[in-house]
Amino acid sequence: MEDKLYKKIADSHKPKETKLKNLIIAFVVGGLIGCFGEIIIEIMCSFFHKSRAQAQVFMSVFFIFIASLLTSLGFFDKLVNKCKCGLLIPITGFAHSMTSAALDYRKEGLIYGIGSNIFKLAGSVILYGVVSTWLFGMIRYFIGGVL
Repeated sequence: MEDKLYKKIADSHKPKETKLKNLIIAFVVGGLIGCFGEIIIEIMCSFFHKSRAQAQVFMSVFFIFIASLLTSLGFFDKLVNKCKCGLLIPITGFAHSMTSAALDYRKEGLIYGIGSNIFKLAGSVILYGVVSTWLFGMIRYFIGGVL
């Protein structure tokens, strides 16, 4: 009986989450990141005369750098609290997970600290990204060919 009472009391003190508001914020922030990325690509293509493929690589590196910098300065988590998953879903979330793991374990050294812990969260993203890409590629191949 104590467990039920404890759960009831804990639930009454838990802050209420407005899912619709969070969804809209994440959608808008994710869209703004996408628009900003497209602006970077267009600037690289127009002013620096890079191919679209080269500009896309530069844009990805730029977002990785900014996310890692903001993580190391301690601002990224505060931004995520306001921007929700719209800031975590793109490549910025991947960079944040690797940078924060590296910062957490840097005192244990390069091998046992950073090297063995940097992919703690990012490793599962890589694993399931590769597996799902292979699975959907096979489904697409068997349903409609390579194109």
